Amino acid sequence: MSALSDTLDFYRCFGYFAFGGSYAGCPYFKDRLQAKVQVYSLALIFYLWSRPHYRSGTFQNDMVKNLRNVAIPGTGVPLSIFCYFKPLTYLFVLFINPLVCAVAAWHSHKKTGRPWQETYCEQLLTPQDWFSYWRLNCRLASYHSYLTSSDGYRQEDKWTFLKEGKEKGVPISPYLDVPAIVVKDKNEEGGMGIFFYKNAVVDGDWIIQERLYNNAFVAGLLPESAPLSTMRVITGSRWWLDKQEGRAAGAESIKALSSVFRAGMAGASTDHSSILFDVDSKTGTIGKGTTNNHWYKLGPQSVMTCPWLSTHDTTHHPDNHQQVTGAVIPDMKSVLAMVVDSHNKLLPDVPMVGWDVAMTNKGVVLLEVNLSCNFFRGSFDVASYISMVDEYWTQLEKLRILKDGKKQN
Repeated sequence: MSALSDTLDFYRCFGYFAFGGSYAGCPYFKDRLQAKVQVYSLALIFYLWSRPHYRSGTFQNDMVKNLRNVAIPGTGVPLSIFCYFKPLTYLFVLFINPLVCAVAAWHSHKKTGRPWQETYCEQLLTPQDWFSYWRLNCRLASYHSYLTSSDGYRQEDKWTFLKEGKEKGVPISPYLDVPAIVVKDKNEEGGMGIFFYKNAVVDGDWIIQERLYNNAFVAGLLPESAPLSTMRVITGSRWWLDKQEGRAAGAESIKALSSVFRAGMAGASTDHSSILFDVDSKTGTIGKGTTNNHWYKLGPQSVMTCPWLSTHDTTHHPDNHQQVTGAVIPDMKSVLAMVVDSHNKLLPDVPMVGWDVAMTNKGVVLLEVNLSCNFFRGSFDVASYISMVDEYWTQLEKLRILKDGKKQN
C-alpha cells in the first residue's frame, strides 16, 4: 500500500459509487473488504441526503442534529457546519477528510512512532476510531430503515420502547402509571413555583419515573456523587439477512458484539461525561478505560489545547482513585442474554442496537435503545462486524434497485 495509490483508489471508488456503480460489482478493493464497506457508506450520505429518516425527517437533518456538538479534535469546529448543504459535505468528504487523515497520521507518528503512511491509509480507508464506526452504524440504520420501512425503528421513541417493552416482558426501567404529577417549590407561595406534568401514559409529553440509583457493586467503583452509570451493550442482528437469504431466523440470529462500562464523574447528572471502560463480554472483567471527550471540545480555544489522541490507559476512577480495571461485572452472561432476548422480542430485523443497561438498586433494567448506536470505544470482532455490514450492503442494494426502479451499473 502507498499513500498516493490508496488516495487515488479512494477517489476512484467513491466516484464509481456516486455515479451509480453497484456495490456487488465494485471493481475496487476486492481484497480489502473494510475499505469497500467504508467508501460505500460515504457515498450513501448523498443518496440518503433528502430521503426520509426514522427520527429526524431527513437523513441530512439527522446529521445536523447529531454532529452539532462534535468536532474533529484540535479544530473546535462543529461538524454540523459541513452538513447544511451538499456541496459543503462533498468538500468535507473528498478534500477535508483526507487532509484530516494526513494530520492525524502525523500526530500518531509523533506519539507512537508508527509510520505516517501506514496510519494515513488506515484512517482514510479502514478507520478504527469510534467516530467512524458510529457514523457507519448511523448510515446502516438509515439505509435499512428507508428501504425496509421496518416497524422496529419506532423503538427509538423512548415512550414506545417503555410501553411495548413492558407489554413484551422486556426488563425496562419502571415508570409511574398516573395521569399527571404536580411539582411545587416548598418555599414559594401565591401560586408561584407550581408545575404540572401530564404523563405519557395519557398522551402527555412527559415520561415520569422514579429516580434509580447504582447498586452496591457499581456504587463501590464510583465517587459518592456519581450519577447512575450504565453499560452500553451492542447487539448485532442477522435476522433480516437470514430471512432475505432463505435461512431460519430467530434469537440465534442475534449476538452481543461489545460492552462498555461508563463510569460517571463526580457531581454529574448523567453518565454522558464518563470514563469508558472496555468490558470483556465473555467474563465480565472490566478492562482499561479511555474517553472521547476530546471530540466534544468546541470553539477556538480548543485549537491549541485539545489533544488529537487518547489511549486506553485509565485503570482508576479519576475522582476517587478507586481501581475499576479488573473488577468483574456480576452475572455478565445473564446481562447479555437479556439484551439478546430483548432485541429478538422488540426489533429483531433492526441490524444494530445499543442498549443502555443500568445495574440499579431495583435490579438490572434497560433504560432505552439507540439504533444509530455508538460502540463507545469498546472492543469487538471487527472482521465479523464488517462481514455483516457487507452482507447488509449487498442485500439492501437489491431493495434499492426495486425501490428506485432502475438497475445500478
